[in-house]
Amino acid sequence: MNALDLSKEFPRSPRVTLAGYVIAARMLDKCRAAIAGTQGEYHFNCPLDQMFISFTEIDVDAFRAFVATGADDATVAEWITAHAKDNSQDAIVQWNNELRYKRISEMPIELQVFLETYIPENIPANKVVYHWFDVYDIEEGRI
Repeated sequence: MNALDLSKEFPRSPRVTLAGYVIAARMLDKCRAAIAGTQGEYHFNCPLDQMFISFTEIDVDAFRAFVATGADDATVAEWITAHAKDNSQDAIVQWNNELRYKRISEMPIELQVFLETYIPENIPANKVVYHWFDVYDIEEGRI
């Protein structure tokens, strides 16, 4: 299985798509690491992953079981496509863009409250968070 050691490296950005969905590639990285016991501080099926699970209506346990077979990215993408709710391409693109460009002020208040202290404690002062996914990409050194 292509599991990353997330105590030493980062999962993919939530912006990276798999099977046409943002979050999916990152979730796959965390799932593989959880199965391998190399997830470090990362959590599979976290609130971010649950957004993908909710939108696609994929069973998270079935996803994990399939990933545990050692399937590569392309095969997992095929599985996602076969098991995801039948969303139109328009709906998927709209959902992707809503998440890619979601501002902190557009998030549920409990996440806004959490990020109010998380960002100053974990993001360098010279970096500006414009969108929610920026928090991940700044913290993990992509931007």
